[in-house]
Amino acid sequence: MPGHDASDRFAHEAIIEPDPIARARTHALEIGADPISARVGAQVAVLAAASRALNIVEIGTGAGVSGLWLLHGAPRAVLTTIDKEPEHLAIARRAFADARIPPARARFITGRAADVLPRMNEASYDIVFVDADPEGVIEYVEHGLRLVRPGGLVLVPRVLADGAVADPVRRDRVTTAYRSLIQETQGSPAVIGALSIVGEGLLQLTTVDEDHG
Repeated sequence: MPGHDASDRFAHEAIIEPDPIARARTHALEIGADPISARVGAQVAVLAAASRALNIVEIGTGAGVSGLWLLHGAPRAVLTTIDKEPEHLAIARRAFADARIPPARARFITGRAADVLPRMNEASYDIVFVDADPEGVIEYVEHGLRLVRPGGLVLVPRVLADGAVADPVRRDRVTTAYRSLIQETQGSPAVIGALSIVGEGLLQLTTVDEDHG
């Protein structure tokens, strides 16, 4: 669809990425960390700002690009970011220092998310951002929905899997995991979800208040 392609290109070119995030992106690409796109980053920043987030959990630090976008939208928030790769965490630390993020606003945890998340306090966070190990995404989202406060957000980028999710022929584990996540959350009475197709896609989820509806 030519119109869609033109709109997608315009949206891509319209985003102005802050310099510290652009530098973090360069470092991410150098180590193969595959950062979120600026289009998804801008959406995440708006959601963080609109929710007035103060406590954020990030599953999958990478080189710090997504964390910087989250804090760009929520300048008073404290970010807890989890990654099993010490090299990624070290690079992210430098990116945060470059962006002049005060050390007290970023907590870096080295470890497997599956081991760390069960020890975190439930209903204590405004946003949980899930960007690690696609095959475990459903488990991470379940943890995220437990960790966020009522009305908090669970955000999952890359859910379109480069178009694979929309292709019924694709049955690999990553595609199946994302497809199942979208279908299960859209059909669940416990959450309200929206799927953005801008960039690599962003699934946005919030829990339903018991008095909702």
